[in-house]
Amino acid sequence: MRRLRKALTTAVLTALLVGSTAGWASESGESALNGPLPGTAAWLADDSLDKELPDPTTATPSEVAVFFADLTDTQQRRLVEDHPTVVGNLDGVPVNLRYEANAPAGDQVLAYDPRGRGLIARVAGDLENATHVSVIVPGSDVDISTSDRTARWAADLRAEADLQEEAGDGTAVIAWAGYTTPPGIGLDLATGRLAEVGAERLTRFTDGLDAVGLPDPSLFCHSYGSVVCGLAAPEVDASDIVVMGSPGMRADDVTALDTDAHIWAAKSPDDWIDRVPNVEVLGLGHGADPTSPGFGATVLPADDVPAHDKYFTPGTSTLTAFAAIAGGGL
Repeated sequence: MRRLRKALTTAVLTALLVGSTAGWASESGESALNGPLPGTAAWLADDSLDKELPDPTTATPSEVAVFFADLTDTQQRRLVEDHPTVVGNLDGVPVNLRYEANAPAGDQVLAYDPRGRGLIARVAGDLENATHVSVIVPGSDVDISTSDRTARWAADLRAEADLQEEAGDGTAVIAWAGYTTPPGIGLDLATGRLAEVGAERLTRFTDGLDAVGLPDPSLFCHSYGSVVCGLAAPEVDASDIVVMGSPGMRADDVTALDTDAHIWAAKSPDDWIDRVPNVEVLGLGHGADPTSPGFGATVLPADDVPAHDKYFTPGTSTLTAFAAIAGGGL
């Protein structure tokens, strides 16, 4: 009983510590953004092409890709003009059409959903012609209004990867703020509820990359984002999964992740996440430390990383290693 009480106590501490240092949120129960895309009803009612449009809720990304491949350029662009919120967020739609549909939200925006706190995916590099693709999955406190940091990480990773490649310009990096993250520090951070929805969305997103002919991505998962990646691992289409500042992946070891992806892990000795107990009891906490010897991940150097949110800092050993993974060199 004493051992159980201790485990529960450490799990509660996890709830108070895991996540970002952006602030405190005493409430929990954040609503995950899900359900039909904005504009779905008008999309489904559109019969102007004399063919049924794929249901955004039920059609697979591969089915969407096949549908768009059968359209003329004129038909594709008419759908972009008439239904930008669907086309811009529908996995399996060609990259150039998603950019066009999301143009009002910015340059090279692959997804943009302004509902609630909002979701956004921005691209650094030439995604359509990339030989290597990476996706950054951020942790807590990230939404449309706070996604600039993730976009900056993507730009720094892409720049470092291009430096390491002989020809350069072969790597594209997606800053994927594509799930509802826990706000601040609260109980949502200690559970997998939001991560479960995020894992489903991440899996569909990578399926969409595959459907339009892009290479299997490397996933770079920070903090609570590593919980998302751990839950997505059995289904997600990825060549590598890299976690950093991780509170756990909701798995005891690499084998339990049930994936063919190579698992990498990094944790700075100056990262406060090291003070978070690696437990999972009654749904609280996220389990084993991915950098622990028994977990089985390939541990990357991180001694020169100064803080929890500095793994992508130019000049650090982690960014150098991340770029080598992103460019297919490790």
